[in-house]
Amino acid sequence: MVPRFLVPVVLLLLSACAGGDYRPVSDAAVKIGAPYRVRGVSYAPAADPSYDMLGMASWYGSESGRRTANGERFRPKGVSAAHTTLPLPSYVEVTALDTGRRIIVRVNDRGPFAGKGRILDLSRGAAEALGMRGAGVVPVRVRVVSPDERDRARLRRGKPARELPPVDAATRANLRAQLRASGL
Repeated sequence: MVPRFLVPVVLLLLSACAGGDYRPVSDAAVKIGAPYRVRGVSYAPAADPSYDMLGMASWYGSESGRRTANGERFRPKGVSAAHTTLPLPSYVEVTALDTGRRIIVRVNDRGPFAGKGRILDLSRGAAEALGMRGAGVVPVRVRVVSPDERDRARLRRGKPARELPPVDAATRANLRAQLRASGL
């Protein structure tokens, strides 16, 4: 039995073991952030509810346990992503242009900073849900969405949102043609 005067100390130590320096996963404090530079490129975070872009997505996962840009613990098996300028957190629908698979992802980190048309870095869990983990880098459409609270809660827990029907072949062909016309 712990003496009564030591209970606060024990609780403090236990909370530190549970990752007390990480922000709890929440949608409550949306962070836009100040402009910043990485590798000589400037980024200006901003709210953009009409964000709808074509580009390339990659995935990352070796950063397990590190802090994301909004202070949460990175969970590689979770369904999350990194974006250079969207508010943290944001929710986006990601469509793989090769397969038509679509998923909803919670953006809670900054990146990618690799260039070459990359507009999103997916966690390993998101890459697996999208069916792109083996490919490494794939052409995608990324658009901001506002999922219902049930999907938001699942994504905050690192679980996938409801399954979305795939995009038809004609629409994918049109989107891939637009992406090629942009030089990617």
